[in-house]
Amino acid sequence: MRRLDAAGVRRYAGGLADLLADTVHGGASVGFLAPLGRAEALAWWEERAADVAAGRLAVWADGDGDRVLGTVGLAFAAKPNSRHRAELVKLMVHPAARGRGLGRALLATAETAAVAAGVFLLHLDTETGSPAEHLYRSAGWTPAGTVPDYAASPEGLLRPTTIYYKRLPATTPTR
Repeated sequence: MRRLDAAGVRRYAGGLADLLADTVHGGASVGFLAPLGRAEALAWWEERAADVAAGRLAVWADGDGDRVLGTVGLAFAAKPNSRHRAELVKLMVHPAARGRGLGRALLATAETAAVAAGVFLLHLDTETGSPAEHLYRSAGWTPAGTVPDYAASPEGLLRPTTIYYKRLPATTPTR
């Protein structure tokens, strides 16, 4: 597992873009509609480098060589009254790598890094009924509620979304 700085996001942007496009093609609701072209996915990842450089986003990736098999991010809150929390974003595992514990390892990496950064409350949203819900529930995340018609699936159908949160041990911030 590697934490990517801004240069790393740019270096691995192609592999990250392939992962994003494959994830959307596989039906995962991660904010994009199908079909998602590689150029659009690549541009999206390249734009994230600025957020990483500014400390607003932390990104981890895992893979074999230049092929990215999984990624996860933490979007840090910018408001002074919210610096104790972050949003877990874009947890994606390549379809060929699923079922091997990579999603759980990515999740654990993000949680550990959050604690080290002084973040003790994480939140996320995921499509209700998606396979990701099992991972979050089994990793101790608590559902806060479901919002109907929150986001469109890759096929463009409005779907409910469940909001989850997880309290982590509080520490002194290091970010």
